[in-house]
Amino acid sequence: MVEAVQDAGVVVTGAGGGIGAALARRFAAQGARVVVNDLDADRAKAVAEEIGGIAVPGDASAIVAEAREALGGTVDVYCANAGVAFEGADLDGPFDERPWALSWDVNVMAHVRAAHELLPAWLERGSGRFVSTVSAAGLLTMIGAAPYSVTKHGAYAFAEWLSLTYRHRGLKVHAICPQGVRTDMLAATGSAGDLVLQPTAIAPEEVADALVKGIEEDRFLILPHPEVAAYYQARSAEPDRWLTNMNHLQQKWEATP
Repeated sequence: MVEAVQDAGVVVTGAGGGIGAALARRFAAQGARVVVNDLDADRAKAVAEEIGGIAVPGDASAIVAEAREALGGTVDVYCANAGVAFEGADLDGPFDERPWALSWDVNVMAHVRAAHELLPAWLERGSGRFVSTVSAAGLLTMIGAAPYSVTKHGAYAFAEWLSLTYRHRGLKVHAICPQGVRTDMLAATGSAGDLVLQPTAIAPEEVADALVKGIEEDRFLILPHPEVAAYYQARSAEPDRWLTNMNHLQQKWEATP
């Protein structure tokens, strides 16, 4: 058992399936009291019943107060896991702002709104834990998915900012950045996901295991795919070479039947 999690009041958004459901199960197994959130009320209820948690369905941006009440007044750990991804949205064809607006709202602003609601109580008591499910796309990029890549960079930047601004006041922040994970979202990435993510895709439970280990070790950046660290270093050290290699991957994808 991880001491920081035992009997903690935990909220997991987007927990009706995939990574969120795996996080909810793992926290419950560690002895936490878990609020399961999802837009799909039936899925949230099913996971909550399975783990002995509490279902609080609805928009992840607006459930902090209800989740806090469900946990008896205190949220100790908040997992900003809900996310959206759209294939395409390239800029050389018909332009639709809706995927950009929704991606920004769910992948970034939902995190900002939750932190705004949670921080006063956390800072007053000198402790709190914010977990952001970012994606390796937030450190690198993802071909064929501009809104996802850009907003996941934003989610990572916000998690960094939270950590550097409030860590001396007791806030713990963790950014989880996996590559492919075998979820419905991965299935929806289409041929780009098949090319880039499927070959090394892992189970959602492996992401949950990585988070628990990261909490134990008090690490900000959590990489369920360790090789992402080398990619991130290469991107930073030699950006032109990295962009050239990624462009080759883009061309390979474009040539895929």
